[in-house]
Amino acid sequence: MPPPTSFDFDAAVKAPFRMQPGLRRLQPGSRQLSALTPDSPAFAEKLAVLSTAPDEALLRADGFDPLPALRALVEEAAIQCPGVLEASADGAFGLAIGWHVHWNGSALHGVPGAHERAGACLVALPAAQRLAALLSLSLHEDLAIVDAVSATLPWLAVCLPSHWAPRDKVGRSFAAVHGPVADNATLLAAGEHLVRLVCQPQRWERFVWTITPHAGLDRHPQRHATVSWARLPGEIASQAHWRTEHQTFIPLPSLQQALFTIHVDVQPLVEAIATPEQAESLHAALSTMSDAVLAYRGLGPARDPLLAWLAERAAA
Repeated sequence: MPPPTSFDFDAAVKAPFRMQPGLRRLQPGSRQLSALTPDSPAFAEKLAVLSTAPDEALLRADGFDPLPALRALVEEAAIQCPGVLEASADGAFGLAIGWHVHWNGSALHGVPGAHERAGACLVALPAAQRLAALLSLSLHEDLAIVDAVSATLPWLAVCLPSHWAPRDKVGRSFAAVHGPVADNATLLAAGEHLVRLVCQPQRWERFVWTITPHAGLDRHPQRHATVSWARLPGEIASQAHWRTEHQTFIPLPSLQQALFTIHVDVQPLVEAIATPEQAESLHAALSTMSDAVLAYRGLGPARDPLLAWLAERAAA
């Protein structure tokens, strides 16, 4: 199976810029899950969140049972990225960290050489959160369950949010989840249809991008203070980072649900925008963002210096 689709710059960076669903059909056989190894920066950030603020990352709506969907996720991961997760009769085994968790979290054990800090994190968690934590430490992707019946997100395991709080989204309707998004009329109008669509057999993907002064993957608003932008184009270019998300949906039609995956990546902007053509496309997209979107993304103060730098890059 090929590696997960990387961020598709040409498909995602368009002018005029519009806030819209942007779903496209995922090609058959495409991989949607990727291994998270203990030497990865994402692993370190996830482990820090799960060790210090698990109740802000691992969330479940009252009365919702995520286990059928999570069993399906472990089975899917075993196919898509062998050697990362393995299902057994009584639980799930995170092979990279060497820990096995019972399906209901009531018991866990490590094999010789198991990752000590990951094990300490799992032991400290309530039983109901252990399976979600094991999945979070085994897969790069943040995860959520989409439920077509209630049109909500009744379960989330999100350690690396992009300046939003998972607690504000769990159990909420599509309209409530996307209410704070700027220029959201198109998204809200399509909401109920989109929820039903992603829970049907066809698999879908979408790409999201922004420019940020923050280098980290975790951008929870209560864990990380806002960083002020520099003023000059050269200073902004060295400060700016290119943050992307590859989002996909793994449908579970028999449950009327889907697994929502979010693969976050952050690179220095000067490395991510590698060609004059990319600089020109990003300049066109950024220059057509509305004031509301610029404010929502924290790009208002940076817009003009970024445009100046991108214009210079495009002409190089």
